[in-house]
Amino acid sequence: MKILVIGDIFGRVGRDAVFSYMDKHYDEFDLVIANGENAAHGRGMTRSVYGELKKAGIDGFTMGNHTWGCPDIIPLMKYSDDLVRPVNFEGDVPGSGSMILTAKNGKKVGVINAIGRTYMQAVASSPFFACDAEIEKLKTKTDIIIVDFHAEATSEKIAFGYYLDGRVTAVLGTHTHVQTADNKILPKGTAYISDLGMTGPAISVLGLDKQTIISRFSDGMPQKFEVASGKGQFCGCVIEIDDDTNSVISIQRVYDEF
Repeated sequence: MKILVIGDIFGRVGRDAVFSYMDKHYDEFDLVIANGENAAHGRGMTRSVYGELKKAGIDGFTMGNHTWGCPDIIPLMKYSDDLVRPVNFEGDVPGSGSMILTAKNGKKVGVINAIGRTYMQAVASSPFFACDAEIEKLKTKTDIIIVDFHAEATSEKIAFGYYLDGRVTAVLGTHTHVQTADNKILPKGTAYISDLGMTGPAISVLGLDKQTIISRFSDGMPQKFEVASGKGQFCGCVIEIDDDTNSVISIQRVYDEF
């Protein structure tokens, strides 16, 4: 079985890159998961954007610190079975932190979304302890569990990967929008990468207009953030899983430009 996981989709350019890539490669994968927290103009996800990306062939979505960036996603978050927000958000917030998706081959795949606490502004409890409980719940339904860890600090991501090594199928970092080259299988069999990268404007600063960000850094004056335009890039990874043992065979990075 092959699972494609797409890094943070950023704005219109990112959505177009998804369609361009999926038009060529959709049949290669048994399941497609994407981080969608930046999909609507770089901040949040609207119901219309959700519907658009479902048509591209994405089976399920994870979110992050911009989960509530577009308020009209809240009713969808309450009732959807293919859209999750971080499991360790504190308080009585809408939605769920995990979901079960069905792959083309009929296998059930659990997906957990968690958010880091280092250099992040989200009000969240320990992702380590929150995932402990969620894993136990999902283990009653499936042996295949993918975790999207939406976090800033590489050290927190690496520690989280080793903490869950052998207990989940994959720990995949999102949020920093720069694809890392550390894809590997950890000692106890869990696939890992610190960041899947961004699916969005290729010529940009993390998806935003480069000149606006250069000006902000150079003179310190406040600037209105604008989503970049131009050609797009597609980032993510493909996890290959043995159909008989459910163990990870490989984790390969994906990068393409359109």
